[in-house]
Amino acid sequence: MVEELIGAVVAAGAGALVYLASAARVVKQYERGVVFRLGRLHGEVRRPGFNLIIPAVERLRKVNMQIVTMPVPAQEGITRDNVTVRVDAVVYFKVVDPAAAIVNVEDYRFAVSQMAQTSLRSIIGKSELDDLLSNREKLNQGLELMIDSPAVEWGVTIDRVEIKDVSLPDTMKRSMARQAEADRERRARLINADAEYQASKKLAQAAHQMADTPSALQLRLLQTVMAVAAEKNSTLVLPIPVELLRFLERGHQEGAQREGTQQAPAPAPAEQPVDTTEQAIDELRHAVEQ
Repeated sequence: MVEELIGAVVAAGAGALVYLASAARVVKQYERGVVFRLGRLHGEVRRPGFNLIIPAVERLRKVNMQIVTMPVPAQEGITRDNVTVRVDAVVYFKVVDPAAAIVNVEDYRFAVSQMAQTSLRSIIGKSELDDLLSNREKLNQGLELMIDSPAVEWGVTIDRVEIKDVSLPDTMKRSMARQAEADRERRARLINADAEYQASKKLAQAAHQMADTPSALQLRLLQTVMAVAAEKNSTLVLPIPVELLRFLERGHQEGAQREGTQQAPAPAPAEQPVDTTEQAIDELRHAVEQ
């Protein structure tokens, strides 16, 4: 009798252990559990930790509550300004309602992926090439709203959407490179012209200042000579103002005219005419030597 009682207790304990093993479920910290009893949603969402269900009557579905990073395959489309591009993006989303994510949609990951691809193609068709290249923040916000609107019914919220890369045809890349080069050349010419304009204004002011004080021109000439001599050159070039040569030439012509009025005109000699400029230079050379 005692042996039969011990056997019954052992069998009951073994049955309880088997039942407990089949009924025990562990939900991790980043998960939530959804219980279906005979195919119908039952009770509240199970929290992380140890949970028990009725075997063969209830079934537990675990839902990951972490942020999911989903790459969107590159989509090819034509922009509003008729440029063919390929754009790929990445979507960050998470489940906020585990029951809706299980009941309202068959596979919420696949649904979000398809919606992201469709929205990305729509954004490409509505945008221009310059917006895709330089105004991505605005496009990211618009893409996020387009994906988030239907995802709310699936118990999913879109954390953020980022456009990763925009691929252009080779011909478009070459055209953009030529445009950028032309723009840089235009800016360089404008800067050069502005520098010349400012330099000419400063030179004009300096010329007016030197015209008021003739000694300033002589001092500037001496400074130039000192700067050239500081380089230890064997040859020193001394510039002579053109106005001095013209002054000497005018003085020579006036003297010739006065002599011509005093003497009778003589027949023109057969020799070559004298170059007054050369004479003025010779006279200046003799004056410098003296």
